[in-house]
Amino acid sequence: MSRIGKLPINIPSGVEVSVQDNLVNVSGPKGKLEKHFSKLAQIAVEDNVVSVTPTDDTRPARAMHGTVRSIISNMVDGVVNSYSKDLLIEGVGFRAAVKGNLVDLELGYSHPIEYPIPDGVTVTVSDNVKIHVEGPDKQKVGQVTADIKSYYPVEPYKGKGVRIVGEFVRRKEGKKSA
Repeated sequence: MSRIGKLPINIPSGVEVSVQDNLVNVSGPKGKLEKHFSKLAQIAVEDNVVSVTPTDDTRPARAMHGTVRSIISNMVDGVVNSYSKDLLIEGVGFRAAVKGNLVDLELGYSHPIEYPIPDGVTVTVSDNVKIHVEGPDKQKVGQVTADIKSYYPVEPYKGKGVRIVGEFVRRKEGKKSA
């Protein structure tokens, strides 16, 4: 049995969790999240505690046990304290701006890249090169960050590109002149 899955999820005050046919609704001060889970895990809410148990002793059910518990825990944490990631753009002429519901990226290509911001995620740009992505859904925040980074990943010679703050990028030595 999963060591993570056995742990109960305490529901803080101001957060409401409801379960109906493995559809979990979590609402709190920072937003509202909804997710449907596999029938291999049973989810129950009792006395401000969410508990997850596997339906049987098969390998897929045991695997889903810990996964479902972790995702529900992240949902509860997200509606209380939003998740956030920061990106940094490095390169001459590289910049970003938020225009309505789009992030306008100029990354050295012949055309600007317009990335649509999904619902439930807030993107802010400061100093034209610092992008802050925030929202209650951990998966969406990470996906938006990965999508923006994928347009121009950091190259190893000059270090140009979009990087996640705190990420280590291994630099290579340039070509030697004779």
